[in-house]
Amino acid sequence: MILCTRRALWIGAALSGLGLAGLLVPWALDAMLMADAVLLSAILFDALRAPTPGVNGVSVVRDAPPALTLGHSAEIHYRWWNSAPRRARLQVREVRPEIVGGLGAPRGVRIGPRSGMVEITTVHPVHRGRETAGGFAVDSIGPLGLGKRRGRIDVPWEVRVYPALGVRRLKASVAQALRRRELGRRPLRRLGEGRLFESLREWVPGDDPRHVDWKATARRRKMITRQFEAERRQQVLLVLDAGRLLTAEVAGTGRMEYVVQAALALAYTAVQHDDNIGLMVFADGVQHFVGPQRGRVGLKRVLDVLAEVSARLVEPDYPGAFRYLAVRNRKRALTVVFTDVVDRFASEALVANVARLRPRHLPVAVTLRNPELDALAAGRPATLEDAYRKGAVENFLQAREEALGHMRRAGVVVLDVPPVRAAEVVVRQYLDLKRRGRL
Repeated sequence: MILCTRRALWIGAALSGLGLAGLLVPWALDAMLMADAVLLSAILFDALRAPTPGVNGVSVVRDAPPALTLGHSAEIHYRWWNSAPRRARLQVREVRPEIVGGLGAPRGVRIGPRSGMVEITTVHPVHRGRETAGGFAVDSIGPLGLGKRRGRIDVPWEVRVYPALGVRRLKASVAQALRRRELGRRPLRRLGEGRLFESLREWVPGDDPRHVDWKATARRRKMITRQFEAERRQQVLLVLDAGRLLTAEVAGTGRMEYVVQAALALAYTAVQHDDNIGLMVFADGVQHFVGPQRGRVGLKRVLDVLAEVSARLVEPDYPGAFRYLAVRNRKRALTVVFTDVVDRFASEALVANVARLRPRHLPVAVTLRNPELDALAAGRPATLEDAYRKGAVENFLQAREEALGHMRRAGVVVLDVPPVRAAEVVVRQYLDLKRRGRL
């Protein structure tokens, strides 16, 4: 598409003065028409001499990190190339994915003839997720600055924005726990049916004959059996309820964002303690399942899912989700369920299915309190309307506490915490369970 520049518009506006002069001078109108024709020809000629946006004229390649982190800016490198024999004067506007800002501000780019240049810009992710989009709306201005070619350069960008761990104190506490362990705190050792060799001892009636060490028996001339220690590398499985209860907001931030932060913090801590980490996300069906894996591989797979998970306004299928979990993960695991409850009857399916995880697994239910409701229940009403509102909130909180109490009596570890403290409390509970050998 060929268009005129702002300079050409100003010249055209100046030439329109000749039309006004035509009221006094007969030939002024003819002069204006001839000048306009010359201007239009100059605009067309100038635009045709401008380098064409595209492969045969001006092209661009984007060098971007494979993933970005929410809350951290990143530098993006653009390598422009002009294959035309004339200098390229460009006015570009980038169309980025919405998760990194969407439509960018116009900017100028200058490229010499048959040469290239590198442009560095900074992007600021606005929310987590994964999206594919990208391109440039390019105006290539001619040498005279009168005409320009408008085109589009498609540069697809598949960008993934990960949630930020964010809590530096959390990292410090994990590092401190690791240092204490490395400085000589004796780990809790449990004898059991594991496969970590612990010691040899004399065989007694009732011992499993498969554990007899025949070489040691031959040397000592008496029956010797192997004694094993239960494995210290446990399974940690994160279960995220992405149903309607997590769609609400607390102080302008979605409850799911706090859940993602807490799940990420726990995953990071579990990997630091050499545990296997897995993840399941469900709503009206199972959306994602990542089997427990060790180390950076497991953390990377969990992080990929946490970058995209979002709550939906649907009723969660608790029985179906926990049946799926029972089939896919049979080994004992610390199963941390991030969800919420309303009252015992409305959350009956949730309470029943979380309690059913015992005794095979160690279930932990993490629910998010609403600080606004807590403040309203604790405040003193000033009007009759405030008194009714306070009474309704107190009834709701009491019913919610009954549901949580039912889970506690069923052997579920319940963490009912304010959203901003969810990550800290979950990690502290994990470290406490680990220290006491509950896993």
